[in-house]
Amino acid sequence: MNELAEELNRSLEGTVAGNLLSDMGKRIYFPKGIISQSAEADTRAKRFNATIGMAVSGGSPLVLDSIRAGLPTLSPKEAVAYSSTAGSLPLREAWKAELARKNPSLEGKSYSLPVVVPGLTAAVFLAADLFLDPGDEIVCPDMYWPNYRLIFEERKGARCATFPFFAREGAGSQAPGGFNVAGLEAALRDSARRSSAAGRGAKAACILNFPNNPTGYTPTLAEADAIVAALTRVASEGTAVLALVDDAYFGLQYEEGLLRESIFARLAGAHGNLLAVKADGPTKEDFAWGLRVGFLTFDITSLGPAAGEALAKKLMGLIRSSVSSSSTPGQNLLLRSFRAPGSEEQKARYRAILAGRYRAAKDFLAANALPPGLAVLPFNSGYFMSFECLGVSAEGLRRRLLDERGIGVVSIQDRYLRVAFSSVEEAEIGALYGEILAAASAAEAEGRAK
Repeated sequence: MNELAEELNRSLEGTVAGNLLSDMGKRIYFPKGIISQSAEADTRAKRFNATIGMAVSGGSPLVLDSIRAGLPTLSPKEAVAYSSTAGSLPLREAWKAELARKNPSLEGKSYSLPVVVPGLTAAVFLAADLFLDPGDEIVCPDMYWPNYRLIFEERKGARCATFPFFAREGAGSQAPGGFNVAGLEAALRDSARRSSAAGRGAKAACILNFPNNPTGYTPTLAEADAIVAALTRVASEGTAVLALVDDAYFGLQYEEGLLRESIFARLAGAHGNLLAVKADGPTKEDFAWGLRVGFLTFDITSLGPAAGEALAKKLMGLIRSSVSSSSTPGQNLLLRSFRAPGSEEQKARYRAILAGRYRAAKDFLAANALPPGLAVLPFNSGYFMSFECLGVSAEGLRRRLLDERGIGVVSIQDRYLRVAFSSVEEAEIGALYGEILAAASAAEAEGRAK
């Protein structure tokens, strides 16, 4: 093993983060090579900087006129220069300040300076690289973003151990209630037992995504407290717990009494045997889907600064050995948006548009009878809602809507139909859902006639 990796591992020894590291996470390090030497040269090479592979003239990178014309507000350096591996320092500092502003429960807790990654998907797969080995498990609700399976199972060779997302309303009831906290806790304990039996130690990992894709559900404040308590109980029993928090839809809650800050903020510092890791970015928060900028932040309340720095350097090693660095223009455009007057007001207007579309969907579904085989799953936030298809095939219904009515929706597991109300004008929401209910009724009628 490289001596730099061993040095970082010693900084993490005896911590929950050290216990949770994958084989790749243990082997990875940030090399003292071109990138680190170039970073030193940026501040100290006053005459010539012959370290980095860029073509420079007059102190600025050479840039094609066609590219420059497309980015008229950025300097050549802001537009095409390589970003540092961990990302723009001013942007990282600005994002950390935003985390503190948006998440009051972080007050008094320690968390790392966010590291920039090329989008939130990259944040999830890099966290998986750091903490998951082939054969490991990660606990997910059965309603999850399908890319998790591609990342965790196909890319990493781990397994998604699922539990029902929704609890049921009382004994014998099939009606979905709120978030299934008991199911999450039981799945973590089962995963820890299997990990121990396989000789991997008492470890358990989970991913929490609120507002959830595909359900559009955010836990209530009471449910959020119960989630933190459940993970803390499992950690207190001697299991090293990883809580990977996917905050892709942060800030898009439309009802009172919901968790409005990240669950990361409540998990941070909850127990010394619990490591919370936050994956987020401006994709939905700042209406910047194509910038491909994301962040990874570690809770280091119980780890200390040295261990936090070791985790950051390991993450930098993963970035350097895969994507090299994140988009420079994307980072600078985002940083400028933070500083631009009126940006917060504009984002509030955009969130209000989404809230109006949500309310129109809620009102329509409350006012119209559903076909017997179609049920609305609880939703209160985000971009989506989902139907549970009990009497029809979700994939068949999707195809019918697409082929016969020119409507695109997403089928999941042939049981759920996800509808993105976020992308439909408020005035058209009724027409959209009317077509879905009519198509489901027609599909049921055909099924009865066969």
